[in-house]
Amino acid sequence: MMRPSVEAVAMVDAMRSDQPRRVRLGGRPPAMPRWLRWGSNCVLTCLMLLAGPVVAQTDAAPERSVTEWLTRLHEASRHRAYTGTLVVSAGSSMSASKVWHVCDGNQQVERVDTLTGAPRTTIRRNSEVITFAPDTKTAWVEKRESLGLFPDLLRTPSNVIPDYYNVKAVGVERIAGHKADVVDIRPRDELRFGYRIWSEKKTGLVIKLQTVDPQGQVLEQVAFTELQLDASVSMEQLTKLMRATEGYEVHKPVLRKTTAEAEGWRLRESVPGFQSMSCHTREVADPAGTRSLPMQWVFSDGLASVSLFVEPFNPQQHGEEKATVVGATHSISRRVGAYWLTVLGEVPHKTLVRFAQALEAIR
Repeated sequence: MMRPSVEAVAMVDAMRSDQPRRVRLGGRPPAMPRWLRWGSNCVLTCLMLLAGPVVAQTDAAPERSVTEWLTRLHEASRHRAYTGTLVVSAGSSMSASKVWHVCDGNQQVERVDTLTGAPRTTIRRNSEVITFAPDTKTAWVEKRESLGLFPDLLRTPSNVIPDYYNVKAVGVERIAGHKADVVDIRPRDELRFGYRIWSEKKTGLVIKLQTVDPQGQVLEQVAFTELQLDASVSMEQLTKLMRATEGYEVHKPVLRKTTAEAEGWRLRESVPGFQSMSCHTREVADPAGTRSLPMQWVFSDGLASVSLFVEPFNPQQHGEEKATVVGATHSISRRVGAYWLTVLGEVPHKTLVRFAQALEAIR
């Protein structure tokens, strides 16, 4: 649900190697977990046992339109500092992280430390992101156009969310010691998934999230296991840590803004609800040392995102056409003439097929 940035590149590498999607491509850090792409206000999943029983009906969640709910969730973290521990589960994988977040309404700074797997520290200040890997003494610096704030309705060309989703307040539950309104956001068609969201009752902060398929099966979960609201978090200290690169080998990917048309591509027909958000090329080197400029074209309907990743076909790197599923993230890869196309997103398989079939070269 978030506009992907390095996620598409990392996912392509993961699919090539049939390893979990946090595998690196070209020495870059693992892709950010899905909850981080949604942004600080949507920090997020845990096991079902974290949810307490629904409280009395007198505490029922209020009725709001889908735009009113999403705007409340989006704004929840903009004037709030907090710390917490998150658990994320997708398919058979599970991970945990510690989060420190502070925002004064304009500047937004966040630190995320992994608690499982290889140690990683990611610090974000607005669109500036740096990821430290202490084991290898390497750091990756990136500039992101989007903060990944949930929802994307505030940056899509137009808010089409009400046309493709409806909303229903379910009740109130207790998560990590906090009462939360439980809200179902349901798709109106089969081209997108639904979401069940737990929004802290007083602040609106998202403290738990489930992505569900059309049959109601939970595909991914993200939730706080521990959360301290209005915590004492120093924006100055977190910003200072971003500059602490002494002793690290620092990598800065070369990105170039472009358009699909300028790169020789277009969609023969649009996919309902999805609008073009961004397009860029990224300079990478393959194992033989050859440099290329793969293209990433990003679409969003305001909640779900899809990336089209196009690169020159390489028989040493690209195998058979295939489809991959990790939690709510689906992907398909196939050859298109002299190019290799990977389409990925947190949407049903049929949505990716629509994009793949619509993409065509214009020169």
